[in-house]
Amino acid sequence: MKFEGIYTPAITPHREDGSIDREAFAAHIEYLIASGVHGIINGGSTGEYYAQSMKERLEMATFAKDIIGNRVHLMVGTVAIRLEDSITMAEHAAKIGADSILVGSPPYSVPTEMENALNALAIDRAADLPIMLYNYPGRMGINMGEEFLDRVGRSKNFCAIKESSGDINRVHLLARDYPHIQMSCGMDDQALEFFAWGAQSWVCGGSNFLPQEHLALWRACVVEGNFDKGRRIMSAMMPLMRVLEQGGKFIQCIKHGCEMAGNYAGPPRPPLKALNKDDKRQLEQVVRVLKRTVAQIEAEARA
Repeated sequence: MKFEGIYTPAITPHREDGSIDREAFAAHIEYLIASGVHGIINGGSTGEYYAQSMKERLEMATFAKDIIGNRVHLMVGTVAIRLEDSITMAEHAAKIGADSILVGSPPYSVPTEMENALNALAIDRAADLPIMLYNYPGRMGINMGEEFLDRVGRSKNFCAIKESSGDINRVHLLARDYPHIQMSCGMDDQALEFFAWGAQSWVCGGSNFLPQEHLALWRACVVEGNFDKGRRIMSAMMPLMRVLEQGGKFIQCIKHGCEMAGNYAGPPRPPLKALNKDDKRQLEQVVRVLKRTVAQIEAEARA
């Protein structure tokens, strides 16, 4: 399977009491599809899977498939502390007809590379679906190193890796030594570098509320091969990247961004809290400038 385009890790809208607002979730998925994203990830960290029960995770994966049908690619997240839970998610993804699964390292346990590889291979056997690996040592505590990649690479299902380490040397390693594993941008402020090194896809939380702008950067670099235009768009997007990452308020910013775009998102689940007024104003200002600048760049390119 080839992973190309913008893959949005969809938010999970919540009511004020913390319950999932399924009507708002369906509306958000429709918004993303209409906006032209290439794939939707259900059960990613942007969707707050870690704050959901297994029952909720299974139900939301099914619901996402029911909404999407076969209109765009559906990837189901399987990350969990317990292997049994990851296997349950993988089996369910196959049962509902998902197109792929997202496989990360189990948080907190800090397995060796071989132990982590055997964990990933067990999830692979449970689903037998195309897999995008998720390397995020900042949250998982470990890196998917060469020993890991060499071992899982023996299975044809490990098609891609979302690289979120922030280490640009990992981009070089993956591009040069593991070309059979497609590299997907998982570090938003390095998107331009990922595309320059051959990445064809971008898993980006910001596309929940700025899909057109993320698509514009992807098109400029991947479709048009116009890195001059890509640099201009990336420069316009950098203030957003800084706001999203500062102070550990990524999900809170994404959710407020969705509200700005006219889609109900509601509060995050504990322990997270919604943005305060100052944070909201800062995000709103950054988004206004970003949208205006990217629109101008696109208009100039068409002229």
